[in-house]
Amino acid sequence: MSAGEIAGLIAAGALLLLVLLCAVPLLKLGGVLGEMRRQVRDLGEETVPILTELKGTVSATNVELEKLAVVTEDAARVSGHAAEVARNAADFSSLFKETVGGPLVKLSAVGYGVRRAIGPGPKQRKS
Repeated sequence: MSAGEIAGLIAAGALLLLVLLCAVPLLKLGGVLGEMRRQVRDLGEETVPILTELKGTVSATNVELEKLAVVTEDAARVSGHAAEVARNAADFSSLFKETVGGPLVKLSAVGYGVRRAIGPGPKQRKS
């Protein structure tokens, strides 16, 4: 064998060694990519039921919010009626005071005056 053939064999051996050293990380990288592909597939399979359940939850929440909106509207309506009743009661109270209260106080004062005029004085009552 000549020096060129020996150099070629050494170069071929070095190249083979280099290919083998590069093949190990490439095989490991292939395994990592395969595992990542499986994880993405599993994630997709698990996400679909979660999203379906979430859709059902959102739909049920929307139904309950619609019911709550009806209750809130009813409460606002009742509150408006209660305010109107309070205003009517205040108006009635003012009307009663003006029509009955004033004359009743005057009648009471007249009755007291008549009793004082007819009845015995305060000094005679104590004895």
